[in-house]
Amino acid sequence: MERSATDSGALGESVVFLHHFRDMPDHRQAGKVVYPLDEVLLLSLLAVLAGADGFTDIARFGAKKIDLLRRFRPFVDGAPPHDTLGDIFATLDAGAFQRCFVNWVAALTKTPAEVVAIDGKTLRRSYQKKGSKQPIHMVSAFAARQRLVLGQVKVNEKSNEIVAIPALLDMLAIEGAVVTIDAMGCQRAIAKQIKDKKADYIIALKGNQGTLLEDVEILVGEQKANGFRDTEVSRHETVDGDHGRVETRNYTMIHDVAWLQERHNWPGLQGVVIVDSERFIDGKTQRETRLYITSLVLLANLVGPMIRNHWAIENSLHWIMDMMFRDDECRIRTDNAPANFTTLRHMAQNLYRKSPAKDSMRLKRKTAAWDDDYLASLIAA
Repeated sequence: MERSATDSGALGESVVFLHHFRDMPDHRQAGKVVYPLDEVLLLSLLAVLAGADGFTDIARFGAKKIDLLRRFRPFVDGAPPHDTLGDIFATLDAGAFQRCFVNWVAALTKTPAEVVAIDGKTLRRSYQKKGSKQPIHMVSAFAARQRLVLGQVKVNEKSNEIVAIPALLDMLAIEGAVVTIDAMGCQRAIAKQIKDKKADYIIALKGNQGTLLEDVEILVGEQKANGFRDTEVSRHETVDGDHGRVETRNYTMIHDVAWLQERHNWPGLQGVVIVDSERFIDGKTQRETRLYITSLVLLANLVGPMIRNHWAIENSLHWIMDMMFRDDECRIRTDNAPANFTTLRHMAQNLYRKSPAKDSMRLKRKTAAWDDDYLASLIAA
């Protein structure tokens, strides 16, 4: 898909990301293509970086910033109108787009992710009354410590995260990483898949794994009652707070899980983690206990921070997507367009994260809207 600067007649400033999308299939009739796919992707990413929230915004950006665009590609016929953009992204192969995204991120990070948090998010306004189509639900993988999106998969309308998570894991290179998943992903096949990819897991337990949860609760209850005298444990405590809130978390890792393995033969199971949290706020105390299973043989002081890191996907991805990209307000909903537009936004977020500027994400986006040189530097990263 990518052409040389000499062949295209463009000045040829570096566009690193396009190298990883050059094999994207373009199913349009070759003789009728007015706007090459590389130009469409370049325009769309630059526009989203500069604040575009939909195809109309992207088209307006293209009309106003044609000189900037021609620093990279010829744009012989100018920028495409919004309806053409919508049609292209609706028919663009979402799976292929996501695979190209994963390859690009792997080159962008340069170092393997340590903790990979997997979680789902619903694009609330992507529903369609006509045909009673449900809102789009995306499952994303997030490098918690690097704060980069590693990949994403759309959940099919009549499916759920249990099907989407294995598809996402298939795309990722996770060897040596620790994958953290909420209770929806507590499935034997998912645990085995993670271990087969030479990674480890920490998976939350809830009622969807009835007998396993019941037996873990029995084990934990008995051991708590006798002060953990009959088993091998390690412990870790953290205390943090702000604005009148104080939260204490006690992590207990039970390392002896032979009884559980005899009953369940769970792939790679090495420990059970108990997180007892106590939150003091507005003069009231709230207590909560959460349970996890893990393939790790590490001590609680190392496992505890990994569990905390899982929630980075809420604060550093979902929150940013809602507050800065207005994800929940997006009304793009035709065919593959919602999934592909989400991928564009994840690309933009990663490029902001990799930018050496110390400004906030919001300020980086504002700067990209008016500073063409800064905007160009983002896609050269």
